[in-house]
Amino acid sequence: MPLDAALRDRILKAVSDGFDDQITFTQKLVQMPSLRGHEHPVQDFVFCELQARGFAMDRFNMDREAISAHEGGSKFSDDHSDAPIVVGIYRPREEKGRSLILQSHLDVVPEGLHEMWSDPPFSGKVEGDWMYGRGAADMKAGAAANIFALDALRRAGLQPAATVYVQSVVEEESTGNGALQTYLQGYSADAVLIPEPEDEMLVRANIGVLWFQVQVRGVPVHVREMGEGANAIDSVTRVMGALREMEADWNADKANHPYFEQEEHPINLNIGKIEGGDWASSVPSWCTIDCRVSIYPGRSAEDAACEIRERVAAFAQNDAFLSNNPPQVVFNGFYAEGYVLEPGSEAEAVLGRAHEAAIGAPLKSFMTAGYLDTRVYALYNKIPALCYGPVSRNIHGIDECVSLSSVQRITQAMALFIAEWCGVEPLEQ
Repeated sequence: MPLDAALRDRILKAVSDGFDDQITFTQKLVQMPSLRGHEHPVQDFVFCELQARGFAMDRFNMDREAISAHEGGSKFSDDHSDAPIVVGIYRPREEKGRSLILQSHLDVVPEGLHEMWSDPPFSGKVEGDWMYGRGAADMKAGAAANIFALDALRRAGLQPAATVYVQSVVEEESTGNGALQTYLQGYSADAVLIPEPEDEMLVRANIGVLWFQVQVRGVPVHVREMGEGANAIDSVTRVMGALREMEADWNADKANHPYFEQEEHPINLNIGKIEGGDWASSVPSWCTIDCRVSIYPGRSAEDAACEIRERVAAFAQNDAFLSNNPPQVVFNGFYAEGYVLEPGSEAEAVLGRAHEAAIGAPLKSFMTAGYLDTRVYALYNKIPALCYGPVSRNIHGIDECVSLSSVQRITQAMALFIAEWCGVEPLEQ
């Protein structure tokens, strides 16, 4: 049932009244450099903050065997994080409404060259409407919004009339295994909301992602006899050309995929890292490239992986050197299928009303070409999976930042969504 105007205004004001504290909280998160494998302090911080608010707490590790056995499990590598997953559980006095998962991830991508940043990458600096720092937008502002949307209801003298799970995961930026582990742990609800930086829009369709390496071995010699050797770096660049042909073929198929037909380039292959050789005056004996490629929803990671292997092998067979020294393809991270959020769910209707009340315009939806943990809930929990969050700039880039006015609007929309979706009851005294 839609919220009445008086209750709506009360909740909107409660978010505004607590927003200075929300900014401070978000800064604390940003100032913790929670790179892959180093998320333990930030997860401890969130655990303590939720516990202090009276949530029942759970903390657990990844189950590598269970994840590896599941169709949605991504590949483990030596770099996989061992930081725990944190879940705070709010339970009402009486379960009257619909349950909800509020999820965020607190792992961040590497910051790049510090000298390229205007300020230190983990400063959390606020300048005008923008908070700067690696992870400020992706997605520590959203992590704070999950907590402060619930705080706002409490400030308004209310609490949800249904169970709410506040989930803080890791490995979103590299495998998605953290979110999958919450599912394997048994956590589910009637809907999930993940406030990723999505420019105040709802994600309608989302690509799947694979990470893989191509490993090539050359024949090392002194450069004075380089014609007698084989340069592994040169060989890898030839393989890269074959991968670009595959990318072009996949993009040419976009007309067969709803929500992707109008995108100029929906499938992106990124050569994200290259390493090779040992000495400038030696023909390199090895080279490895780390790649990320997207796939359309409905296509399994296994099927795409098979094609990648086949494409590389077919190219190698017609290459003078690689035909006798075939490259190795190793999958070492994301191995995830995409999803489509079909229109018409009640959860989307509730979010639409909340968005319009907070932002003053109808809710728009779009396709986004990055990985989202929402895929776990859409594909495996099979619940309405809403990804919706604030305006940002330069995520994964230099001077990443998030709009604070947008964060406030999004938090207001989230608080209204929680109130209508879960229902509310007077705050327990």
